Amino acid sequence: MVAEQGILASTEFQMSLLLFVALAGYLIAYRINQSAVVGIILAGILVGPSLLGLVTYTDFVATLAHIGAVVLLFTIGLEFEIREIINLKYFFIALMGIILPWVGGFFLAELFGFDYAASIFVGTALTATSIAITANVLQEMGKLRSPAGQAIIGAAIIDDVLALFALTISEEIVAQMISPGLILIMVAKAVVFIAAAIFLGRAVICKSLVKIDATKIAHKYPESVFIYAMMIAFLYSMAAEFVGLSAIVGSFLAGTCFAGIKLKSGKIFKEGAEHLQIIFASIFFISLGVLIDLHIITLELIWFILALTVVAMLTKIIGCGLPAILGKINRKDSLIIGIGMAPRGEIAMIVALIGFSNKIIMQDTYAALVLMSLLTTLIPPLIFRNWLFKETRQEKL
Repeated sequence: MVAEQGILASTEFQMSLLLFVALAGYLIAYRINQSAVVGIILAGILVGPSLLGLVTYTDFVATLAHIGAVVLLFTIGLEFEIREIINLKYFFIALMGIILPWVGGFFLAELFGFDYAASIFVGTALTATSIAITANVLQEMGKLRSPAGQAIIGAAIIDDVLALFALTISEEIVAQMISPGLILIMVAKAVVFIAAAIFLGRAVICKSLVKIDATKIAHKYPESVFIYAMMIAFLYSMAAEFVGLSAIVGSFLAGTCFAGIKLKSGKIFKEGAEHLQIIFASIFFISLGVLIDLHIITLELIWFILALTVVAMLTKIIGCGLPAILGKINRKDSLIIGIGMAPRGEIAMIVALIGFSNKIIMQDTYAALVLMSLLTTLIPPLIFRNWLFKETRQEKL
């Protein structure tokens, strides 16, 4: 029995099980004719605490999921030159996409009888877009480099930074320690980090990669070029976390630094990134489903979850879509941008976990925020695949 438990708890078994679940997710997606992201998250719910209980959100799963998000955003970054996503228009889309959900979530929570501190955290959980979810769906559908896709990526990166500001400000408001000086320090650190990351990436790191690619070592071991690039991606992620930003912001910036680079070992470089993404991003999406435990949901809580999901979707669609229209983006693309910014994913779950850990929100509120996050993650891929991009998909068929 002890030996059996040891095998089940082993790294090898856990890794094999996670990859089996990923395969099951692809099968589910194929059967229901939906995005792979939807299928993998549903598979995560199936094997998680909600149903079969085969996989739990252990430190091992959390670590692999974190790596998956970093690798996914690095590969997405490889598709974009930084100048393509630095746009004042995207900043206003992101800003309104933060303010409106924050206000909407706060007043909805107060309407349902939450106290001031809990309402602040409910609003904060609605602010951040999960760029990893939307980017993966757009990439899968061949729309990543479309005008709407570029706007979503650009706005989502800014959104991620602003959402982290919102989280810090919310914590300080609850602790009654907010000050203009603190906000200025946060903004300064983020701006300096992003500017330094872009400058060093293009002026130093990118050139060093080209030089390494031209060496005899790289000629004999071309995979060494890819290893160097991934080392930079994780260093950038670590640096981003050090200054208080999300790790995925750092890995995305690292990817943009290498975008368009000409390498002798370019094929291995691109394939290596794609293969890492297939493995680790799948585990990241599984983890989103595993985080859900449907057993703690009551009938009373369902109404709040439904209302929260509606507010979460509408405030992003309006908050991001309206500035896009005002920025002279056509209505269909503006709607795509609004819906593409709607997934909350892991960031809302993190905010919820912080609020729950600090006893600002209760367990049922935490569950509601996690389920809202899951629903807003599942809905956009369904809308994209079955309505907004349906014509394109039929043309391919």
